[in-house]
Formats: sequence, C-alpha cells, structure tokens
Amino acid sequence: MAYQHILVPVDGSEISYAASKQAIAIAKAFNCQITAICLVAEDPFSGADFYYNASMMKEYLEEAQKNALKALDQVKQFAATEGVTVNTEVVKGYVTAETIIETAEKQNVDLIVMGSHGRKGFKKFFLGSFAQDVLNQTTLPVLIVKE
Repeated sequence: MAYQHILVPVDGSEISYAASKQAIAIAKAFNCQITAICLVAEDPFSGADFYYNASMMKEYLEEAQKNALKALDQVKQFAATEGVTVNTEVVKGYVTAETIIETAEKQNVDLIVMGSHGRKGFKKFFLGSFAQDVLNQTTLPVLIVKE
C-alpha cells in the first residue's frame, strides 16, 4: 500500500521523536505528505477542585504553546536532514485520542504513526495507554513505535 498522507502526534518525548523519525522515513520512501501535530489543552484545569485566575491560565497557555512549537520545530529539523518537508500544527482542545483521530480525519490522512511508552502493569492501569486508545478507536492504520 502506498501512503499519501501521514499524521504523527508529538509531545516532546524521546518516543514521540522516534515515531516522527519513522514517519519521516516512510514519507521519504513513499514520497508522501507528512503532518506533525502537538496537542495543547485549552483548559487543563477542567474538573479541578480549585479556582484559578486568568493570569495563571494565560501563563499556562503561553508555556504550552512554546513547548508545542519547540517539539514541532525538532520534527522539522529531523525532516530537513532527510530532505522531507513536514507540515506542523498545534491542535488546541482536549488532549485525547479522539482529538488525534478527529485531526487525522480532518487532514484526510491514511496512516497515523505514534510512539508508545510501553507501560505495563500498574503504570498502564493508572496512566492508561494513549496509543492503545487511538488504535482501538480508529479505523485508520496505526503504526506504533516503541523505541
């Protein structure tokens, strides 16, 4: 199967960068489009039991945006070394598997490449598996990179 458009979510972790390098290699091999996204929660305190002020929220959003752009710039650098152009987007909303899937559908991608930390046991139970959620909730092909 020849891929036309790959989506790779990144969060600044080493495993997400490993996934982006794999996506770049596939994009290069198939001469296809690649889009890297970074999710930023618009209201990370929703459901919290404390009140927060506007300046705290503004500070969070500025820092989150800065970190997202930094992660996406790193992916652009990886792609440039391979002669691949990558589109980037900061996606604001909920940091969920559903947001990745909605973005993939909106972007009309035919492959999602993402990293998985490979948590097991209690860590998986308490922290969940973001990659597993994406895999279970989409009909699109998903490539999981573990290292």
